[in-house]
Amino acid sequence: QVQLVESGGGLVQAGGSLRLSCAASGRTFSMYTMGWFRQAPGKEREFVATIRWSSGSTYYADSAKGRFTISRGNTQNTVHLQMNSLSPEDTAVYYCLADLSGAAGTQYWGQGTQVTVSS
Repeated sequence: QVQLVESGGGLVQAGGSLRLSCAASGRTFSMYTMGWFRQAPGKEREFVATIRWSSGSTYYADSAKGRFTISRGNTQNTVHLQMNSLSPEDTAVYYCLADLSGAAGTQYWGQGTQVTVSS
């Protein structure tokens, strides 16, 4: 089992920044990717960004490109999401995802952290 603990959410004004963090523990000896998804009220959960653990390659949703940066933390199995130039459209619960192998059944979700951007 893998446990994910997210932190860093909160309330920020439009144009501001937040940094989300996610720490994975448990059976994390093989990490394939870690990433972030978000879910706004009344909407489906959507992809935000992911990082491939072995290569450090990053991938972003179009809505995140140029504003968000995903990175590995200095602590093992930690990932950060730096979010700049936030807008009210970024308001959502942000979820961390750890994928151990890319195969079905090896994905683990965090409990989510609320990000609210006021206009």
